[in-house]
Amino acid sequence: MRAFRYSFDEAVVSLWRRRRSSVLSIATITAAILVLGALLMGSSNLDGLLAQWAAAAEMSVYLGDDVTPEARATVEQMLRESDLVPEFEFVSKDEALARFTRDFAELAAVADQGSGNPIPASFEARVPPISGNADAVGQLALRLEAVSGVDDVRLDQRWIERLTTARGVVRGIGLVFVFALVVAAALTVANVVRLACVARSDEIEIMRLVGAPLTYVRGPFVLEGVLQGGVGASVALSLLAAGFVVGESLYGEAIGQVLGVDALHFLPPILGVLLVIGGMAVGCVGGLVAALSTRETPTSG
Repeated sequence: MRAFRYSFDEAVVSLWRRRRSSVLSIATITAAILVLGALLMGSSNLDGLLAQWAAAAEMSVYLGDDVTPEARATVEQMLRESDLVPEFEFVSKDEALARFTRDFAELAAVADQGSGNPIPASFEARVPPISGNADAVGQLALRLEAVSGVDDVRLDQRWIERLTTARGVVRGIGLVFVFALVVAAALTVANVVRLACVARSDEIEIMRLVGAPLTYVRGPFVLEGVLQGGVGASVALSLLAAGFVVGESLYGEAIGQVLGVDALHFLPPILGVLLVIGGMAVGCVGGLVAALSTRETPTSG
């Protein structure tokens, strides 16, 4: 405990003496944690959004205006007999136009300009996500498309799968970028702490000559890196929280209406703690690298 107290006091003094260079390393760690936190928060909200969309996934079977009663009955029978479709409903042209006018009031005049009702009748079938049923749903859609009088079949699962793939690609690119920032942050901390080692080379040599334990010699430099990482991560979380609050107050309602979500969520507390610990770990690595170089620190003549 005495060694920790000594290392902490020396680290704080060193950070204050070299505050300009310390700000650079703290800013680098802040950038790395900020990007990682934003990536995790965006990914978490997107995962919830995709799960919500998948649970409400539908298959829309659009009928042509010239569809015969027999063809319509065939489509209805195929949907009723399929185990993949727990429920469905028929939406007539008039009902479809009423929905369009209600949901897109600003475009209602456009729909009225044409001759007749331009909105097709359709069957809307709910297709809940079940492991391994994607191919079966695709086969059902192909059979429905082959029925005479069916103009098109739209599957929500198709674009949900595309969004899931795109999310994975973006997440991978983001993690590579974060890794580069983390490496840069660790190297920056190492260089800043190494400057402190050089500045205290005489003191370090004297401590070695009198037989001071390595905890007293290298402890302050390692703890200096830890403090830089902790401060950087805390600043990053504060900026992320402030940006989230401002963004939600300005655009939260609009995003909820467009995406169909109740609310966006910030990072869970446990994840915030882990990010701070991660920032401290990055700083610790940088400080440890610099501390290990004290063996090579030249003494003054």
